[in-house]
Formats: sequence, C-alpha cells, structure tokens
Amino acid sequence: MRRMFEFFAVIPIGLFPVVFIQAQTTRAHPSEPAPIRVLLVDGQSGGIYHNWRLTTPVLREELEETGLFQVTVMTAPPGDGNFSDFKPKLSNYQVIVLNYDSPDWPEEQRSQFERFVNNGGGLVVVHAADNAFPNWRAYNLMIGIGGWRGRNEQAGPHWYFKEGKLVSDTAPGLAGNHGNRLPFQIVTRQPEHPIMRGLPPVWMHVADELYDSLRGPGENMTVLATAHSDPKNKGTGHDEPVLMALRYGKGRVFHTTLGHDVAALSCVGFITTFQRGTEWAATGKVTQSAYSGEVGRRFR
Repeated sequence: MRRMFEFFAVIPIGLFPVVFIQAQTTRAHPSEPAPIRVLLVDGQSGGIYHNWRLTTPVLREELEETGLFQVTVMTAPPGDGNFSDFKPKLSNYQVIVLNYDSPDWPEEQRSQFERFVNNGGGLVVVHAADNAFPNWRAYNLMIGIGGWRGRNEQAGPHWYFKEGKLVSDTAPGLAGNHGNRLPFQIVTRQPEHPIMRGLPPVWMHVADELYDSLRGPGENMTVLATAHSDPKNKGTGHDEPVLMALRYGKGRVFHTTLGHDVAALSCVGFITTFQRGTEWAATGKVTQSAYSGEVGRRFR
C-alpha cells in the first residue's frame, strides 16, 4: 500500500523555515532485488497507553512502501509470560525494530539479542521501547537513554542540549516525563549524518509526546535532533534528544522518541527519519533521498 503525504503549513522563524508536515503526498522508491530483512517485534507496551495493535501495521507499511524492506512481525509475550514459543532466529534478519515495552526478558532471549547487535545487527527503538528493560545493562547501552519503569539517577545522567552542546546532568531524579500531546519544533543537530542529510534545520512535528528527563549511560551516542521541552507544558526547559544514532559493538542503533500513536507516526518527519534510520541501522548507508514523493515535493 502506498502512503500519501502533503505539507499544510510553512512558518518562517528567524533564518530558517519551520515546516509543519502531515502525511498525505505519494512516496515511492524503486524496488531492490534483495530487500533489507526486518524483524518488527511488538507486544506489551505500557498497558493501555501505547496501542501496538494499531501502531505496528503503520510502522510495517511505512517500511514496506519504500520497496527497500521485507518486514516480518513477531509478537512477544509480556516479560512474565511464556517465552517457549518466542524464539526468533535473529540471524535471518539485518535489523530489529522494537515497538515493545517489557520490564524483562529471560536470559536466553537477552543473550541472543545482545549477540545479534554486538555482531553487527541493526536495532531501531521506537518511542516507548526506550521505557523497556530498565535493569538490562546491555540494552541501556544500546539505546543510550531511557525512561520510566523505576529509572532514576542510578540509570545514568539526564542528557540534553545546552547552548548548542550535549551535556549530562547527574542531579538525582526520576527518568521519563512528558506534557500534553502538542505539536513541537524539531531541530537538526547533525545535518551531515546520513539519516539527517538534506533534511531541514528546523521543522514541525505533529502532536506527540515530547519525552524529557531521559537518563542513561549515553555512551557512543550521537544526538541527531532535539526538541525544546516547554515548561508551560510540564517540560524541563531543556532541548531534549528526540533522534539518536548509537553504536553497540559492531551494531548500529537508531533511537527515536517520537511516535506515540497513529497520528504521530503519520507525520512525514517521523516517516522519513524512521525509514532512513532503519536503512542506516541495517546497512550503515542511506539511499533514500530528502524528497517526500514522486511528485517532486521536497521534505523542506
């Protein structure tokens, strides 16, 4: 199925255009003979707060519509569930996309997952998947920062941008917070990274949860984009990471805090960075252009 994208507002702010984008214009890419093999894992995700039954089909479609990916979906049990039937052969895939938030996994699944990423497999962490596995050190190294599920200063510093630089704040406090779901600006911090190359310096994201106060080791982490957490909306007043690229062993990780619901997933900014981030995590390259569709409309 082909998704449509359309821009509906361009708001000049300072020297940079801020593009407010909502999914509606055709996006298509030529098929490749050997598609990238993706395992999309869903299941438990924040109880009633994150409806993976609705969001997984959208994530799958957004990857498959490019012609670059072949997606297999597997639903994992809750952390305290029966894992006897959940034994994916990870070596069959190039990248794992997590739309899943569990407090824990059995040792066998954790070890297999660690080996996959450490040996060069790709990982994409979407929104509440960075709430998962608070006590699994390797996972927290993979994602850089996370929130909720009891995380606090012991999980690592609070990372944010201050005066254009990434800083770590070791002050005590709980990890994970967001205000009401409102539109917000996203600022590109690494314009030459393959995922971000050719995208606007500033753009508007549709109404979504803007995660703040995320904590973690922050090792081997490059913050690709931030968003300002407005104190008027229960925020920190800091520029919080929303898109990150990380390394774990030989593996590449793309972490996006965006994508609470179907509306947020349907923003062309999310779609473009998700598609590009998944390709980069799998291959280390991005072949997808900054164009939003075959009609020739640019993302910016």
